[in-house]
Formats: sequence, C-alpha cells, structure tokens
Amino acid sequence: MTTAALNDLITVRDYIRYAVSRFNAAGLFFGHGSDNAWDEAVYLTLHALNLPLDRLDPFLDARLLPRERETLLDLYRRRAEERLPAAYLTEEAWLGEHRFYVDKRVIVPRSFIAELLGEQLSPWVDDPWAINSALDLCTGSGCLAILTALAFPEASVDAVDLSSDALIVAERNVADYHLQDRVRLVQSDAFAKLAGKRYDLIISNPPYVDAEAVAALPPEYLHEPEMALGSGDDGLDFTRIILREAKKHLTPNGILVVEIGHNRAALEAAYPALPFTWLDTAAGDDYVFLLHAADLPA
Repeated sequence: MTTAALNDLITVRDYIRYAVSRFNAAGLFFGHGSDNAWDEAVYLTLHALNLPLDRLDPFLDARLLPRERETLLDLYRRRAEERLPAAYLTEEAWLGEHRFYVDKRVIVPRSFIAELLGEQLSPWVDDPWAINSALDLCTGSGCLAILTALAFPEASVDAVDLSSDALIVAERNVADYHLQDRVRLVQSDAFAKLAGKRYDLIISNPPYVDAEAVAALPPEYLHEPEMALGSGDDGLDFTRIILREAKKHLTPNGILVVEIGHNRAALEAAYPALPFTWLDTAAGDDYVFLLHAADLPA
C-alpha cells in the first residue's frame, strides 16, 4: 500500500484525503486537540511539511517531494496503527494561541481552565495585578502554570507535580517562555512539600476519571501517564484532597479553581454544603468550579 501511495498520491490534497480515509477506516478516537479525522489529517500534514497551521488552501495542490511523501505516510501509519495521539507524534500541543512541548511523560494538555485564564478569571479576579502568588497543582507539562504567570504579571507561581518526568517537560516549557524567575517547579505529592505556603490563587486540573471510565478508555488515552487520569472509583479522590487541604494554603481572600470533568453531580452530592460556583467554558458550566477561601472547610 505504501508503494502504491507513493506512486499515485501527488499533492497535499491527495495526502490529506488519503489520511482521512485511513483514519476513518482504523476507527481512531479524536480527543487530543481535534474531534474528527479531517482536522487531524490537516494538522499532521501541515506540521510535517513545516507549513503554517492556519493556512491550508494555498498549498492544497502543491506537489510533494519523495521524502515529504514518505514522511507523511509514516506519520499517518503511526497514528492509525499505534493509536498515538497526534500531540505525541508532533511533540506539541496548543492551548489557544500558546504552544507547548509534550511527550509521553505528560498528559496531553486540554484544560478548560486555560480559556478562563485567557480572561484573567474575570469577573472573579477584580485586579489581575493584585495576584501576587499562585499555585498550579498537578502541573504536568506546566502549561497552566505558564498561562497563570502570563495572565497575572505580578504573580510568582508554584507548579507542583508528583512525577519527576513531568517536571522535566515542564522545565522545558517554562524555559521556552522565559519564565524561570517567576515559575518554580516543585516535586510534591499534592500539598506535602508546601507547608506554610499561602497563595492568592490555586488552580488544578487533577486526575478525575472514574474507575468505570478508565476501564473503557480508547487506546489513544492509554499512551498517557496512568497517574494523570484515574482518581478512584468515583473520580474524586484527588479532588477530596484539594478540598480538605486548600484552605490552609490560601490567603484570606484567595480563590480555588478546579476542573473535575463529568463529575459535577457526584461532587455536589458528596459536598452538599459547599457553595460551588460553576464557571462558564466553551463546553458549558459543568466542568470547572470556583470556591472562595472563606467557603472552604477548615
């Protein structure tokens, strides 16, 4: 099939069509930056050819060199046969206009908190310049810690993760954004290494997949670090730690922002007395909650 493809597929248009057909035939799952075979094929093709990711039309009928054809066919093969997420194949992920290095040591970034940080958590933060300290718990690739530093120019940000491998990736991203003087990487199991530290803002996109959903995950997700996905039978084990410990790590007027996936109903049932504020995101208001320090249990 590869020989036939090299002989018969000539243009960028040909290769994108071929990729879409192959991805659909393979029954791939799309959830790491795109939600369909066409968008994924276009992204992989433009990336591999070092073309602008936002400009397809001028190149559709461009003819490809033999080496370019081979590169594209190998990329499509790995996506279809190995079921690797596109982000691991390209070693990059995008949150809005921001690019981050990723590999299999970290979960592929896809947090709704990113879009909220793009708005500086308005209206919940009145003065972005007044945020002096922030914590990103379960930082992974460091993307949310970096976006926090960009959103709040006066903030020193602690980026915490238990995985030493993840922190190596985060270190690279922090350096790429020249934020070494404002983002501190900390290896810690939740708050364990943060005794005495208090923050104006704590954000977290922790593990939140429940056991039933973990057992049914598509193959693409099985390439991601297991510890970054599952969180007990109901998906709330790590969120419980956050709710138990956060108050003593927040300043009196501090706020806590946490993403919990599809667990809103389970969380509200487990904590009926907490006045959760559910934040609007592109996917709705069921995925990210906010609590003020004063509302958290002591």
